[in-house]
Amino acid sequence: MSRSIRIPDSISLSGSRRRFLCGSAQLAGFAALGGALLPARHAGAQAGAATITANELNGLTLLAGAGCNVLCTPGDDSALMIDGGLAANTDALLAAVLAATGQDRVGMLINTHWHPEQTGANEPVGSAGGLIFAHEKTGLYLGSAVRSTLFDGVLEPLPEAGQPTELVREDGSLEFGGTRIDYGHLPQAHTDGDLYLHFPERDVLAAGGVVAADRWPLLDYLNGAWYGGRVRALQWLAELVSPATRVVPADGPLLDGRTVVRLRDIYLELFETMIGYMNLGYGAEDAVRENPLRQYEAEFGNASAFLDGAYRSMMIAYVPE
Repeated sequence: MSRSIRIPDSISLSGSRRRFLCGSAQLAGFAALGGALLPARHAGAQAGAATITANELNGLTLLAGAGCNVLCTPGDDSALMIDGGLAANTDALLAAVLAATGQDRVGMLINTHWHPEQTGANEPVGSAGGLIFAHEKTGLYLGSAVRSTLFDGVLEPLPEAGQPTELVREDGSLEFGGTRIDYGHLPQAHTDGDLYLHFPERDVLAAGGVVAADRWPLLDYLNGAWYGGRVRALQWLAELVSPATRVVPADGPLLDGRTVVRLRDIYLELFETMIGYMNLGYGAEDAVRENPLRQYEAEFGNASAFLDGAYRSMMIAYVPE
């Protein structure tokens, strides 16, 4: 089903209905907890000038050092950004974007999700007239006071200028400066409003917080994410990529398509293991003690926090209040 939205002449956008991957039959039909009742949204951001590094990536520019990985590309008369770093790093990041793209303004900023590391540039970009593009659930979170297991305190709503101006519900595609970008919702995967952005002509995928090459990316299980959603997201991404696809996580090193397929297999095996734990009546502390991810810890780090959150999210999904 198409979604029509207002956009500048240099950007075209169309929506389409996507098929929904359940993958394992065990993933079908489960319900996850919705958002909880939703000091500053950017609490914890460190003051001081950020050091931004830029690297070419199949015709795009990958910027690191602003609090998250940021992709940018030039359009006809402005730049496109995917994610916006922490608010404390905005000046350095925007300067790096304009230098990398040869433009003098950001015409569109896409938020892969609502966390502070992704949304620090929203207010200055929005105040300057740029479009802020996000999933509609990301828009809800950015307009509310939110608690999360991943942050201390309460994240306050962004100012009106930093709120997303173009919200999507279904998957679709847009064109920016002659470059096609496919986007899709990964429901209940890292948050409840995750988007991926795929550049098929450049074989680059921005996957947001769903995957990582060197860590266990946690789930915001108080705000709609659960482990079954994470597995479904990896199943979808594994079908989308080629072995050589360059995959950009929210932070940390790049992945390739082969790694996404491997992560899908690891996470699916863990899902099936934790179903067994639930049948035994285990709690989260038992799953952590058993540590079915022990063999991967040398590669991805201590799995305790990830296992605890993943198992708690499954308990919420299976035994809702």
